[in-house]
Amino acid sequence: MAIDTPYASVRPATEPDLRVAGDVLVDAFMDDPVVCWLHPERSERARLQAEFYRPLLAHGEVYLAGAGEGAAVWLPLAAGPWHPEPADEEVDPRLRALGQALGDRHPDRAHLYLPCMGVVAGRQGSGLGSALLHDRLSRADADGIAAYLEASSPRSRAFYRRHGFEDSGPPVQVGDSPLLWPMVREPKHTK
Repeated sequence: MAIDTPYASVRPATEPDLRVAGDVLVDAFMDDPVVCWLHPERSERARLQAEFYRPLLAHGEVYLAGAGEGAAVWLPLAAGPWHPEPADEEVDPRLRALGQALGDRHPDRAHLYLPCMGVVAGRQGSGLGSALLHDRLSRADADGIAAYLEASSPRSRAFYRRHGFEDSGPPVQVGDSPLLWPMVREPKHTK
C-alpha cells in the first residue's frame, strides 16, 4: 500500500522491487566519501556495493519513494551493540573494522537502524529522502521506538539533523577513513 506524505509517495518494496532498491542505493552512494574510501577503484565500486546491500535488502524493511528513485532499508534491532557477521570471509578488513567500531555505538535499547537510504543522483534534494524518513519515523514515534543511523558526510549529517536526529557521541574514524557520525532520534510523542 502506497503512503502519500507531504513530500512524495512511499511504499514497501515487493520482492521484484529489491533489485530496483539495490540499484538506487548503488547510484546514490557511488561518490559517497566512505564508499570511495572502502572501494577506491571506481570500476569495481558498483559491483562491491551491490554485494554489500544484498543481505540488507533480503532481511530489512525496504521502502521505495517516488517512481522508484529513492530507497531505504530499516532493521528493527534488539538492545545493545550490533555486530553482524559478514557472509563473506574475505570481507575487506577496513569494512570489518568500521563495522566493529560502529556496532558499539548503537543504542542500548531496542531501536530501528537505518543502515542505508539513498536517492538517485538526478533526484537528490527533491523530497524523496524526507518522504522515506517521515514515513517510517512516524510509525516509530507511534510505537515509542528510537531510530539510529550513521551519517557518512557533512551534507547527510545536516539532512538528518533537520529530521530530528542528534549526534550520539563523537564521530567515528577507522585509520584514514572519512568521519562517520552516529546519530539517534528519540521517538516523538504522538496523540
